[in-house]
Amino acid sequence: MTETNQFIEAAASSIPAITLDEMDGVKLLNRIDAKFLTNESTLLEVLSDAKAAGYRALETEGTKVSPYNSIYFDTPGMKMFLDHHNCRLIRQKVRTREYVNSGTAFLEIKRKNNHGRTKKKRIGIDEKEMLGFAGNPVACEYLSNHSWFTVEDLSPVLSTAFRRITLVNPAMTERLTIDTSLLFTNFQTGKKASLEDAVIIELKQDGHASSQMKSILLAHRVKPVRVSKYCIAVTLTDPSVKSGRFKVKVRTIEKTINKKINVI
Repeated sequence: MTETNQFIEAAASSIPAITLDEMDGVKLLNRIDAKFLTNESTLLEVLSDAKAAGYRALETEGTKVSPYNSIYFDTPGMKMFLDHHNCRLIRQKVRTREYVNSGTAFLEIKRKNNHGRTKKKRIGIDEKEMLGFAGNPVACEYLSNHSWFTVEDLSPVLSTAFRRITLVNPAMTERLTIDTSLLFTNFQTGKKASLEDAVIIELKQDGHASSQMKSILLAHRVKPVRVSKYCIAVTLTDPSVKSGRFKVKVRTIEKTINKKINVI
């Protein structure tokens, strides 16, 4: 863990806790999502302001900074990646996700509609099924019922590992996920890439309520950006895939962290 990571962990730990049961009670019926990009030094200032504004941090398994692993699946022709690249409004992503500290894992299906809204459905799986769940008939049926794909259509393409902080505002009208230490591994090319000290923030808020966090982010010159971890990761680690539109996003990240992203 770097010195900055230690500072981030300390800053998150100092924020009052909210439990998972309390957070699940936050119902955002008219939800609006927005993503933001910043770096770790600015994040420390954002966390300080969030604490002063009364935000609480989700605490699970005794920590407020939780490691996550995700495996993204795609077709041999990379349909899900290319649908996003080609600006198809209605699209899907299929992934498995592991909450490392608790050892729980899920098959997740994310669906974007033509109004820009994202809905996520998921079902529990064994953590041993992260790289493939073909032997789980319940999960296979769930995939067929909730996506355009069957298990035979898909194979694991890429893994993402990151550390996440989740904040909730005092009025319980917005949630904020903060992802740091992002590391990507491409199973097809064998390449790996780290986003270094880049931070991806996602704000989910009730569209009827004003946002304290937007004001905090604006004060620190953190601007909204449309970014997909999966699409950025594929762009960095697989030069054979059509990805021109996402290369602009890569340059934006490099400008934010003031260094070129290293791919090995």
